[in-house]
Amino acid sequence: MPEATSFFLDQHVPSAVAMGLRRRGVDVVTAAEVGRCGFSDREQLDWATAQRRVVVTFDDDFLVLADSGVTHSGIAYAFATKYTVGQLIHVLLLVHDVLTPEDMQNHVEFL
Repeated sequence: MPEATSFFLDQHVPSAVAMGLRRRGVDVVTAAEVGRCGFSDREQLDWATAQRRVVVTFDDDFLVLADSGVTHSGIAYAFATKYTVGQLIHVLLLVHDVLTPEDMQNHVEFL
């Protein structure tokens, strides 16, 4: 069985998203939980990459980093107002269930 995709939610993604994903067996941490609030976007992306986690974000600065060629374990990007918490959980479950860590390597998934 292939390794499952795990997530790192940046500080602007509601913690309820992490709780909902965990209830469904997904490996997820938030910036607040791991003491990473306030770090630069580059530092966040580097940390997530070292942890083999996909960054879930509403911040389009991560798209600029990806476009610049920075290596990463994946970025899942959505507009902040596009989804309710429940909808975002379901979209991320789809990413988790369909895309492997290898699929997400240096990939931006627009949610």
